[in-house]
Amino acid sequence: MRKAKEILRLRYELGLTHRQIGRSCEVSHVTVGEYLRRAEAAGLRWPLPPEVSEAALEALLAPAPKPAPRPLPPMEQLRQELSRRGVTLRLLWEEYRAIHPDGYGYTQFCDYYRRWRQQLEPNLRQPYKAGEKLFVDWAGQTVPLWDAATGLSRPAYIFLGTLGASSYTYAEAFDTMRQTAWSAGHVNAFTYFGGVPKILVPDNTKTGVLKACRYEPDLNPGYQELAAHYGTVVIPARAREPTDKAKVEAAVLHVERRILAALRDRKFFSLGELNAAIRQLLEEVNRQPFQKMAGSRLELFEQLDRPALLPLPIQPYESAAWRKAKVNIDYHVQVDWHLYSVPYQLVHREVEVRLTDKTVELFLGGQRVAAHPRSHVKGGFSTDNAHRPKAHQQHLDWTPSRLIAWAGTIGACCGQAVAQLMADKPHPEMGYRACLGIIRLSRRYGRERLEAACRRALERSVCTYRSIQSILATGLDQHAAPELVSPAPALQHTNLRGAEYYN
Repeated sequence: MRKAKEILRLRYELGLTHRQIGRSCEVSHVTVGEYLRRAEAAGLRWPLPPEVSEAALEALLAPAPKPAPRPLPPMEQLRQELSRRGVTLRLLWEEYRAIHPDGYGYTQFCDYYRRWRQQLEPNLRQPYKAGEKLFVDWAGQTVPLWDAATGLSRPAYIFLGTLGASSYTYAEAFDTMRQTAWSAGHVNAFTYFGGVPKILVPDNTKTGVLKACRYEPDLNPGYQELAAHYGTVVIPARAREPTDKAKVEAAVLHVERRILAALRDRKFFSLGELNAAIRQLLEEVNRQPFQKMAGSRLELFEQLDRPALLPLPIQPYESAAWRKAKVNIDYHVQVDWHLYSVPYQLVHREVEVRLTDKTVELFLGGQRVAAHPRSHVKGGFSTDNAHRPKAHQQHLDWTPSRLIAWAGTIGACCGQAVAQLMADKPHPEMGYRACLGIIRLSRRYGRERLEAACRRALERSVCTYRSIQSILATGLDQHAAPELVSPAPALQHTNLRGAEYYN
């Protein structure tokens, strides 16, 4: 009030301007004008009447009371509603004005919401639609699994999946990071959530993306097949852009600090034991209340993500690995040291092989051309009779008699060795590769040496490709074979006691 009185004195007694008064009283000229307007409205001049006390002067020059703030809906409720598909601030404002006709206008309504959003942590500023995205990754920290017999340990890798809208998290330990574990982690996560998100956001790991590209990434066929089975799509994060999957990066830190750190002093001897401990702590993490927001991950999941997730298919996805292989002349493809047949017309063609725990499927141009039960017998054959040639001239040229005749042009012994090799097989076709290999040895060692090697193999009854190739590589074909020495007759001597002695 001392400055208010001085402002009145300088204006009405000395006639100074607003700027002069402001410099003298060290206030803004705008403040000077505001005080003078209030004094004029109250009918005050200088000198002040004696009956005007300090309290009365303060009441007369006090600013007009501000109107009571109009009600606003809870901002956290607005954020949750905006995460639902199709919900906009315009729609929420219209619902707000229907309840509060005298409420804020659309511009102020949006401004209050944006100010509130700016107070949150950066990882909450990116909007996520309910049930839309699942961010997946491997944790950087591993957990040792101990062998009780040897006392040695091996690492267990932690798979993580986090939903965007609720941050609801799934974690599971695997003993490998291969395709089978990657697929199993997704299948188990979908089962844990009780539904499937619309978009999967992985890192550029080889189990998810074969070749990273900002515009057209080349997805792993097994991962793409998993997504198609569940009716979802894969949109990988950009290379070296961790902010594209900030949700799972934050979940990795949370799991390492809240789960793995809590288990640091425990010893685990099996994946089942480790996953049971992880699941128990994971439930606690998902139920823990947020520090800066109302609710928890579980509550947001039940409210936002669960209703928006796609339904699970009737049958879960069976993990599969994809490989490429070339069809040999015997119309078989070698997979894990076992041979599987395909239609004979595909000789010399490259096919794709889909491996599961129980089946082996072969594809050409996206079309399945053969399927077999998976066998783990090394060197065995799985042949479908429908794949054998009937009247196709191209394959009929490759008959046992033709191979024997071809080998006979090198020499009689070579023809006999090829015939003996095919006779030792359950089916002559099983010996085609070895016969071709023997014939092609003539290109490297010459016909004469191959004939000599086959002669030596026949004498020793070792008519196989490896034996004949070894004879040539060691040069035994260029030396005369040692004569087999017949055993010497039993000696007769008076000092020999004989078998009867020991009876």
